Amino acid sequence: MSTPNGFPQHSRVCLTRSMEGGAVQDLQAKKAGKAAKKEAGGEGAPPKIGTPISETLKLLPEELKANMKIKSITPRPPRKPRLERAASLDEKSWRKWRRFRTSQESLTDPNETSSSNGSLQEASPSPPTRGRASPCNPCCPQDSLHSSPDALEASPVGKSRGGASDLGKRASEISSAFGGLLRGKAFAGGKPRLSQIMPARPLPPMELNVASHSLRTANRIDSDCLDYRHYSQHKFGRVSSSLSDSKLQGNGTLYDNCSTDSMKSTFSVLTPIRAKDVRGRSYLEGSLLASGALMGAEELSRYFPDRNIGIFVATWNMQGQKELPVNLDDFLLPTDPDFAQDMYVIGVQEGCPDRREWEIRLQETLGPHYVLLHSAAHGVLYMSVFIRRDLIWFCSEVEYATVTTRIVSQIKTKGALGICFTFFGTSFLFITSHFTSGDSKVNERKLDYNKTIQALTLPKNVPDTNPYRSSSSDVTTRFDEVFWFGDFNFRLNKDRETVDSILNQNPDTDVSKLLVYDQLTSEMSRGSIFKGFQEADIHFRPSYKFDIGKDSYDTTSKQRTPSYTDRVVFRSRYKDDIQAVKYSSCPVIKTSDHRPVFALFRVKLRPGRDNIPLAAGQFDRDLYLIGIRRRTTRELQKRLEQKDQRSSSICSIS
Repeated sequence: MSTPNGFPQHSRVCLTRSMEGGAVQDLQAKKAGKAAKKEAGGEGAPPKIGTPISETLKLLPEELKANMKIKSITPRPPRKPRLERAASLDEKSWRKWRRFRTSQESLTDPNETSSSNGSLQEASPSPPTRGRASPCNPCCPQDSLHSSPDALEASPVGKSRGGASDLGKRASEISSAFGGLLRGKAFAGGKPRLSQIMPARPLPPMELNVASHSLRTANRIDSDCLDYRHYSQHKFGRVSSSLSDSKLQGNGTLYDNCSTDSMKSTFSVLTPIRAKDVRGRSYLEGSLLASGALMGAEELSRYFPDRNIGIFVATWNMQGQKELPVNLDDFLLPTDPDFAQDMYVIGVQEGCPDRREWEIRLQETLGPHYVLLHSAAHGVLYMSVFIRRDLIWFCSEVEYATVTTRIVSQIKTKGALGICFTFFGTSFLFITSHFTSGDSKVNERKLDYNKTIQALTLPKNVPDTNPYRSSSSDVTTRFDEVFWFGDFNFRLNKDRETVDSILNQNPDTDVSKLLVYDQLTSEMSRGSIFKGFQEADIHFRPSYKFDIGKDSYDTTSKQRTPSYTDRVVFRSRYKDDIQAVKYSSCPVIKTSDHRPVFALFRVKLRPGRDNIPLAAGQFDRDLYLIGIRRRTTRELQKRLEQKDQRSSSICSIS
């Protein structure tokens, strides 16, 4: 039986090793040559017995076919065909498994030679110069596997150990050697290899480092920061990290490179700082275009690429009520737009008796992303300024001043409160006021305005960003951006019946007919008050005066006319620096006869100098901690209530 290559199957054995000494007699060689010529039928001359095997293997294909025909005429079946056939199948099947081996053992150095325990049934320790062979045709010695090509080439064929004299056996060996060379069995890369064996035990388990990058979606590095590692290594020579791999490996936690890299993703937020920058950066001197300035253009572009900041400004007359709303989310965090603002400024008139409780409620609602930059009070006038906690480093010292518009200065129910500071290179002034009440007291309210702009002494220590455009008689001219909000008490010059009919005939967003009778709109158009100020378009119903806890306007005997008493106006030194995004009220808060009014703005920022007194990250830490604890407690209670509702059930007995 022959293989598909044309060689006898029993000839798939290893070459016999050359004998260590002695040579076959010339007479035996001549007889072998004559026998080969006779059996070949003259188709090809047999190889010379005395030539090395390396030269014999270079025979032409016709000569090899002649040798094969010689063997096919006088076949010599193996003594143990089953054993040989099983060994061949074993080598054929485990050749594929061998490809997955990550390393191969070299047999050139005896000290590096090793094999699996129990891999061979008949295996036994052998000398370093010899290896093991799988069971094969007994016509070949066991040590024939590890005969090197050099040794075979150096020793003649006629000096084989068995001293065989028939050319059929020699041709079979030559054919087997040539087929092994073609298939890479006998020699691979010039080095002999161990025979392929079957492991006696199961394969080891896979390593733990098998996490798939495509499946890690919860803890992954942002796509725009994937190349930061290569960039930082090239530019800075290092990669900063916030987590050590040893912490993951030391406690036996399942880890992998992907998860470790994801947990190190904080290096994409904090940029490495050069040592020379730390040495030379004083934060006391700088210019508008100086590189590395804290208030300079580089830092401004990093935090605000479009150089616009979002500001929330709100005013609310609380009517001195002790009861605070249960939820302030609809007031401070309206659903339109989708994103929260960078700064929140809330002014209160006739505030609740417990001012600290009010500020805690504000902190609880805004959450841990915001901190109280500053708060001030003037009697029952409160103002609180919250800012995103990562922006407090770019604020100057915060200053405030107050003005009393009452004849008796000790009565602080009416007046104004102003807070100012510089953010980067832009100066801000926020004023909340409570003007004189009364339908017909327009002139008194104008007097309150004039007194406020003259008596409000700001700024104090923070330098003016543009002193050439400032006026000593008007505080609003000494700042880049000014927001004035509060209960201005301007009314509608119309009777109650007419106002009610207009409100009933028109939808909530169409209030243009009411604004025709608005006192503030009329006075601003004349230029008698709020000179240089603007107001966004009004598309909400009057914020005054409601019945407490209801959506109806005053139903008492006084029958006060609904009016737009609560307003937000703004002005800027530079044209189009302030853009109003939204201007509305919050009708869901009904604890007062006033509805809160708020406005959202986009304000343009400019780079500044480092020569101003900085707040150095100062904020109300105690308020922050109390508000966060309150928020956490509220969330836990809400979860417990939801859990109780799910677990409760109603059972009926029939």
